[in-house]
Amino acid sequence: MDCKEEEIKTGGVFEIKPCRKEDIQKIYDMIYELAVFEKLQHMVTGTVEGLEKSAFGEEKSIYINCGWYTENGQEQGQLIGYTIHFLSFSTFLCRPGIFLEDLYIKPEYRGKGLGKKLLLHLTKIAQDKGYGRVEWQCLTWNVEAQKLYNSTGAEVMDGWMQYRLVEGPQIQKCAKDFENTKTR
Repeated sequence: MDCKEEEIKTGGVFEIKPCRKEDIQKIYDMIYELAVFEKLQHMVTGTVEGLEKSAFGEEKSIYINCGWYTENGQEQGQLIGYTIHFLSFSTFLCRPGIFLEDLYIKPEYRGKGLGKKLLLHLTKIAQDKGYGRVEWQCLTWNVEAQKLYNSTGAEVMDGWMQYRLVEGPQIQKCAKDFENTKTR
């Protein structure tokens, strides 16, 4: 689903398009930029090949939307942001939903409403497909992102804790525990 926006307050045009294979390296580079911003670059261990396989492989598991910005007078736009999402499922609603993994806009383009347009694009996809919700997480110190998310009317999910097992020793231990568990 392509989304061409009217001219925005920066004097250019912002378009949202599905990621193409030739965009993957730029998306990966922005993933690293996001990790640096979040002070989590030490956690980036994935590869461009892994990202491409997840987005375009036989077992596609993610969807990437690219934000392209074209300044007035330019012929070709620049890839300046992205969202990565995957499908979740609500057993209470018995319908799929969207889980937003990443939303990123390059720093020099922030504050122009482009991140909000990327987020709202996902809500349009959810509405068009009959999905029950759009969810995401936010670092507690990222106040600017919280302002954006609050402006949509999204609710902070009080009373919920996030858990994670990561590849390596944690998952290996749990998998071994499963194998060693006798079931009837």
